[in-house]
Amino acid sequence: MKTLRDFNFKNKKALIRVDFNVPLDENFQVTDATRIEAAKPTIDAILSQGGSVILMSHLGRPKGIQEKYSLKHIVNTVSAILGVTVEFVADCVGEAAQKAASNLQPGTVLLLENLRFHPEEEAGDLAFAKALASLGDIYVNDAFGTAHRAHASTTIIAQFFANQKCFGTLLAKEIESLNRVLKNSQKPVTAILGGSKVSSKITVIENILDKVDHIIIGGGMTFTFVKALGGKIGNSICEDDKQELALEILQLAKEKGVQIHLPVDVVAADSFSNDAKTQIVAANQIPDGWQGLDVGPESLVIFEKVLLESKTILWNGPLGVFEMDAFAKGTIALGNSIAKATQNGAFSLVGGGDSVAAVKQFNLEDKMSYVSTGGGAMLEMLEGKTLPGIAAILDN
Repeated sequence: MKTLRDFNFKNKKALIRVDFNVPLDENFQVTDATRIEAAKPTIDAILSQGGSVILMSHLGRPKGIQEKYSLKHIVNTVSAILGVTVEFVADCVGEAAQKAASNLQPGTVLLLENLRFHPEEEAGDLAFAKALASLGDIYVNDAFGTAHRAHASTTIIAQFFANQKCFGTLLAKEIESLNRVLKNSQKPVTAILGGSKVSSKITVIENILDKVDHIIIGGGMTFTFVKALGGKIGNSICEDDKQELALEILQLAKEKGVQIHLPVDVVAADSFSNDAKTQIVAANQIPDGWQGLDVGPESLVIFEKVLLESKTILWNGPLGVFEMDAFAKGTIALGNSIAKATQNGAFSLVGGGDSVAAVKQFNLEDKMSYVSTGGGAMLEMLEGKTLPGIAAILDN
């Protein structure tokens, strides 16, 4: 696996695929700069060696050229985070981009315009990838969030760099962290899978059954399992067509010696609202007209015991509707249990949009071993898929 350490960037132009797909408010101000901050170590390392940096990214899902998706809006934020004045060019290929790239001096940074202003980017167009490639000497992929897409700038471009390509610091860390869970884990290994649907996590469960000792199931998908086992779930969310599958998963886990922990109690509500009436009931005895929106206190005691005995922990998906204060307690308590296990020496990896949002919201980010930057990409790696953006760097 080639990383920055394998190259000398002095007087070289590093063409870096970053993931600067950041949220902007109505005044085009960046509201969360996490992704820009995550790319800083890679950029700093190259600049410190006397190299120059050309940054390419997408922003949003533009239909053609749309001013509101221009990367010019983030130039000041990127400059402030990097501590250098970032130059901007209003295209990513063509004469203006070529000129800006060729005039780049060592120690300077150039940000290209939104890649997705060109439909060729998402189409994985070869000529477009070649035009991008002509701007730099060494290709660095540091965008884990897009590594599962075979786009021009994430995958196709790599073939124009033969041995002059590598992973950036962030992407290398993502791969190492996931491998630490999937391939080189210390046992016991516990995976926490939340979210609303079993269907979105089936392949993950199937792929990790050989690698884990415990699976804690939370969130809405709990009720598909509970109903399949004959429980009463009231008005709780449920995928009726996945009940048989839920039973198959439980059986397969049993055969492989993996313990699956379902909530034993839940916080039930009489409506999907922060102001709903609530009661704590057994997870398989939810009254009609009520729905489970968080795990209950008894379940949390059981889950914490499992986590404190674990050496490797993967968290993907919240335990309840944490966006509502009334139903956030389970997710917060779980996060605190993982933090405690991490403090005791366990390796904890958090990934997936909602889990990452939860650890940030409840100030737990610094208490985890690693918080992944890629939702879809991480899920696909957990499913055992080879991501095209990663394969392109490994393929010489």
